[in-house]
Amino acid sequence: MTEHPDELPEIVSPYADIDDRDVETSLRPKTLADFVGQVRVREQLGVVLDSAKARRQPPDHILLSGPPGLGKTSLAMIIAAELGASIRITSGPAIERAGDLAAMLSTLDEGDVLFIDEIHRIARPAEEMLYIAMEDFRVDVVVGKGPGATAIPLDVAPFTLVGATTRSGLLTGPLRDRFGFVAHMDFYADEELEKVIGRSADLLGIDIDAGGATEIARRSRGTPRIANRLLRRARDFAQVRADGHLNRDVARAALDVYDIDELGLDRLDRLVIEALVRQFNGGPVGVSTLALAVGEEVQTVEEVAEPFLVRAGLLARTPRGRVATRQAWNHVGITMPPDEHALF
Repeated sequence: MTEHPDELPEIVSPYADIDDRDVETSLRPKTLADFVGQVRVREQLGVVLDSAKARRQPPDHILLSGPPGLGKTSLAMIIAAELGASIRITSGPAIERAGDLAAMLSTLDEGDVLFIDEIHRIARPAEEMLYIAMEDFRVDVVVGKGPGATAIPLDVAPFTLVGATTRSGLLTGPLRDRFGFVAHMDFYADEELEKVIGRSADLLGIDIDAGGATEIARRSRGTPRIANRLLRRARDFAQVRADGHLNRDVARAALDVYDIDELGLDRLDRLVIEALVRQFNGGPVGVSTLALAVGEEVQTVEEVAEPFLVRAGLLARTPRGRVATRQAWNHVGITMPPDEHALF
């Protein structure tokens, strides 16, 4: 491995003149056939869309739920492409008033797809308006205030709402029940991530072999978005400090530089585990105390670090607080006391 080659190898890519943020969008699959993983969801969604096209009617409203980075936005765009329809994209936090939603709905044409990301965060007045729009394709616009206020009904062109949420439990029952098809997206297996990485590498003109793809896939936390990000960073490392070829050794060295360890843990993950083991003897400890120990906000620890640590079997959430499992002790390199937390 060459540390600083005099001439960096040229990487030929169809996206050579596009920055990384635009490349992320360009890597999105365009059809269901191109979409890797989520086999059951793709099969179910294909039936829903093919049936709607055969009837020449908009399909039922669709809810996509699952952790971030699994392809919910990509699937929404694919739905519109498969239907040959236009798509309008917004997010729950952006819809603060019912009037915001009414203005958006009134501009939709028949058959259009309206995609609302993080739909569980939509404001309550807008959500109540959305109920009527989803069922009756109508919105009631209130004119005036107080006793003299008048509700004027406005027809909305038949459309398909695609909602995405990372926290389906926060959706209200009335909203959830109005979706005709609900798909839950699961984390990817390493083999599926290898296919994602291979496809992205082909599009970006990256020279990578099977060993390099496997190394990146197993550190990507089951998430295509993370896999694509790590692939681009490993590409940078290979271009600057190697010969441009991404094999297993180069990928491993690259991910070590970016503080991604063998399990896919990053700096924050390791800080949480090490604080639990070294400072609190494995716990239990409250999340606020743990957040103070690692110098982060409570919400950051709860929403960024904990989900993966729990899924990886490194941390347990108990009524008394957070507890480091035996696997966490082993990962830190300390022998777990025999009488500590026998259940874990």
